[in-house]
Amino acid sequence: MSQASSAATLFGQLGKFTELRQRLMFVVLALIVFRIGSYIPVPGVNPEVMLQLMESQKGTIVDMFNMFSGGALHRFSLLALNVVPYISSSIIVQLMGQMYEPWKALKKEGEAGRRKLTQYSRLGAIPLAIFQSFGIVSWLQAQPGAVYTPGMGFMVTAVVSLTAGTMFLMWLGEQITERGIGNGVSLIIFAGIVAGLPSAMITTLQQVSSGDISVFAIFVIIALVLGVTYFVVFMERGQRRITVNYARRQGGRQAYMNQSSHLPLKLNMSGVIPAIFASSLILFPATISTWMSTDAAQAEGWRGTLFRGLQSVAQALAPNEPLHMLLYGALILGFAFFYTALVFNSQETADNLKKSGALIPGIRPGKATADYIDGVLTRLTLIGGLYLVLVCLTPELMRAGFNVPFAFGGTSLLIVVVVVMDFTAQIQAHLVSHQYEGLMKKANLKSGSRGSFARG
Repeated sequence: MSQASSAATLFGQLGKFTELRQRLMFVVLALIVFRIGSYIPVPGVNPEVMLQLMESQKGTIVDMFNMFSGGALHRFSLLALNVVPYISSSIIVQLMGQMYEPWKALKKEGEAGRRKLTQYSRLGAIPLAIFQSFGIVSWLQAQPGAVYTPGMGFMVTAVVSLTAGTMFLMWLGEQITERGIGNGVSLIIFAGIVAGLPSAMITTLQQVSSGDISVFAIFVIIALVLGVTYFVVFMERGQRRITVNYARRQGGRQAYMNQSSHLPLKLNMSGVIPAIFASSLILFPATISTWMSTDAAQAEGWRGTLFRGLQSVAQALAPNEPLHMLLYGALILGFAFFYTALVFNSQETADNLKKSGALIPGIRPGKATADYIDGVLTRLTLIGGLYLVLVCLTPELMRAGFNVPFAFGGTSLLIVVVVVMDFTAQIQAHLVSHQYEGLMKKANLKSGSRGSFARG
């Protein structure tokens, strides 16, 4: 009897969250559509030669883009570019929003300005997608046997197909954001990264069975992965709260004296952008060296000298090399400070506090407040940058120490953890809103019943 009642209670609770279940189902179906689309190839490409070419691109920017797309670039599918052009366009628009005055004004307009800038990001993604697809298709046509019928016809078809695939993913990401839960673009990237995890696990198990990796090393790797994941969650939730006092706050008809609040500053203000920038920049020489022909590298004169220099730089910056790790860490730290300075303006924050009648205890309003916030933010950015360096270099050290094809690089691990945290937070927000609505309905019913008795 008790089991039947508990089951009925459970089904009753599930019935209350019909909207949440529908949103979750929409997210799942949209990601299934994305995974199906990543297996539809561009017409005219030889899959065997494409497989060989992608094997030769290990450790380059192409390999990183392939990881983000869930192997779609590996198969040269319609969704090979993924949402990379849209992300690049969004970053450009965000940077321009800090330097271009008309776009600065749009940022201050609130929701309407944000929608306008989002529209600019969408429009900017189209020429970037065309440019990136043209570069990939041109390189592919230059490889012998990669294309069945090379020429202008194949180039136009491939460029249009890849650009249309990117536009479709942009639309799908917007639909997930509106009708599902979480950020659609982030979830698409998350699905692409996680899609490569099963094959990497199978490869690792094969290495264990063949004796290349010991069982003890596997347990050490699992412990490190769990430890790094916990560390990422801890640091991403970390924030510094600066106490803010309001001398007089108006609330309805009452005036509240000496109200206190706080200004939250995230420990990692820049997110995963520094890691993406640093990865792309440090992999650029390796990408150029793999794309140049052997004849060019053996040529005489300045051309041959340049290509041989690029090859030597690429070898020095190869993964697991000491110079690669040092430069990678320095670039992450530098980009963390650069991007934080762009997305957070201390002087603007101080001016807003002054306009609202708020002040930090012991700090004069205006420039002194801005300097104080800037000093706190500098220390936080240093800690956040070192945290990013540690997380991004840990997989590199694991590859060097255990010779394991670690599926999650630092950048991908950060993206996965941050997306999962945001997704769970939005689910919790939906649950809380449902509970709030239920409580409000009960309160209205009670007040209505009291009113009817009073009238009677």
